[in-house]
Amino acid sequence: MAEKPEMTKTPGRPERSERPERSERSERSKAAAEKSERWDDGLIARRAAERIAPGEMPGETSGEPADDGEGSDAGGFGGSYGGGLRTRLDALHELVGLSRTRVESEALAEAGRVLDEAAARQRLSSRHTVVALAGATGSGKSTLFNALAGVAVSETGLRRPTTSAPLALTWSEGAAGLLDRLGVPGRLRRRPLAGGAADAALQSLVLIDLPDHDSAVTAHRDQVDRALGLVDAVIWVVDPEKYADAALHERYLRPLAGHAEVTFVVLNQVDRLGAEAAELVLDDLRRLLDEDGMALGEHGEPGATVLPVSALTGEGVSELRELLARFVQERTAPERRLAADIDAAAARLRPAYVADGRVGLGERSREEFAGRLAVAVGAQAAGEAAERVWRRGAIRACGSPWLRLYRWYERQRAHGSTDPRLASPVEDELTARQRVEQAVRIVADEASLGLPAPWAQAVREAAQRGAEGLPEALDELAAGLGDPAARPPRPAWWPAAVLAQVLMTLLQLFGALWLVGQIVGVVPPGLLPPVLVMLAGIVGGPLIEWACESAVKGPARRYGQEAERKLAEAAAACGRARVLDPVSAELLRYREVREQYAKVAGPRPSPRIVGTGGRGGALRLGATRAGARVR
Repeated sequence: MAEKPEMTKTPGRPERSERPERSERSERSKAAAEKSERWDDGLIARRAAERIAPGEMPGETSGEPADDGEGSDAGGFGGSYGGGLRTRLDALHELVGLSRTRVESEALAEAGRVLDEAAARQRLSSRHTVVALAGATGSGKSTLFNALAGVAVSETGLRRPTTSAPLALTWSEGAAGLLDRLGVPGRLRRRPLAGGAADAALQSLVLIDLPDHDSAVTAHRDQVDRALGLVDAVIWVVDPEKYADAALHERYLRPLAGHAEVTFVVLNQVDRLGAEAAELVLDDLRRLLDEDGMALGEHGEPGATVLPVSALTGEGVSELRELLARFVQERTAPERRLAADIDAAAARLRPAYVADGRVGLGERSREEFAGRLAVAVGAQAAGEAAERVWRRGAIRACGSPWLRLYRWYERQRAHGSTDPRLASPVEDELTARQRVEQAVRIVADEASLGLPAPWAQAVREAAQRGAEGLPEALDELAAGLGDPAARPPRPAWWPAAVLAQVLMTLLQLFGALWLVGQIVGVVPPGLLPPVLVMLAGIVGGPLIEWACESAVKGPARRYGQEAERKLAEAAAACGRARVLDPVSAELLRYREVREQYAKVAGPRPSPRIVGTGGRGGALRLGATRAGARVR
């Protein structure tokens, strides 16, 4: 290891801090916050996009100059971000706004952090790429930092921890805002000495030497965690002794597996190993990274780069500098880092937006709900009662007076009887209120089946709110329609039937009087004519009653069915307005946010080969294999 130099004698020179930029950046942050407040939960079919002219991005106003990429806010991402990434950011922003009252704030916290970081990073320099050197105690991280700088700017030594605060090295001006965001003080900002063509290739690089991630000082670990969430790329420095450290893999590499394209894993101190031992350690390191879920950028595929170096002897350092130079010159690291952050946020939000199977209310469920409400209001019973009343009215109007008298006597006797067998049975069926509650509960369960928990709960709550007062509303509806059995209509042929029945009765009376007259001697004797007249009246009366009863069956049935249909349709309309429409609104809202989530998750990529002829090809912008994306 190199001797410990004095920081005051470091050949590098501190970079001036551009403090005036802070006030301007603060004003722009306030403006972005004010704009983001305009995004609220809103209503279905009242979208902010309707108030935006075609071709404009949310947050832009016609007549204003286009954003240059350095001052855009979260309300509409443009500028330096590509079209696909900008679409995903806008979709994530709208997704958070639409989900604020449905999904718990803890689940949306990561998405909000990604949006804040995207807006903050966009307002800063798009020319620079911020790369952090991270590693464990004694891994030689600071020594590698000095080797990349070409001059001793970071303190090295045996004392642990050596690095107590982030140290920045910039090859060009204009990165002060980025360093302010990382919390690097001005006294710890350095510039390398002129190094010729090698340094010219690194003009856009901002290299950060972080404290040890396994430091015993809690503040050091907090600084590492914060910086890793802000930098564009990370170089993990491991040594032959701690490359398999569980703390490194479980705390950092595994959670950041989706950021493989902006990750370098450098095995330092290979000078301590033989050639064969170094290959064995590298193979084992690649195996551990693969178990962590981190794609390896080998054979031209996009992913993490694994490289053996020796910061002390310089072995592999030049190759690492060349990789960094190509990586920086592409100027895609911020977008790749942000895309990986969005992938991670989408993976965390997946349980809140991705349903199991097909969701929604089918036509069958709606019809069954309407049928249950019809049963609850007694539509079928009302129709049957209306049919019976009409048929009874026909029998009473067209029936024989002697049969009507007999039936009246039977009803009177049954009405005054105390026979327990004639008592009404005990009602053991569900009440109308219970039927309505059951119908609402069933349709809510069917509508929420397969939905993610927040949206299933929202659907059930909407159904429960609609069920409040629904039994009373159905009762008022039935009363408003009136009792169809109270005054059934009378067919036009009833008077003729009644007249015929009167005629039959008169024939019976005439025949009876004729016989009486013969008996008393007033009328000449002749038994056959009065008997035939009486038989005609006696037989004709029941025949007319039977004919009327047969003729009225069809109209009575249609009258009862019409009464049942009207009451059932009225109950279905009431249930639709109070229950199904709110439930459908929640399902429509879920479909809307599901579409936004699909945009956030992005299309499922397929790996593509970029022929660069070396390990540097792994750093080309390509499809990330880690992190599942859902359509």
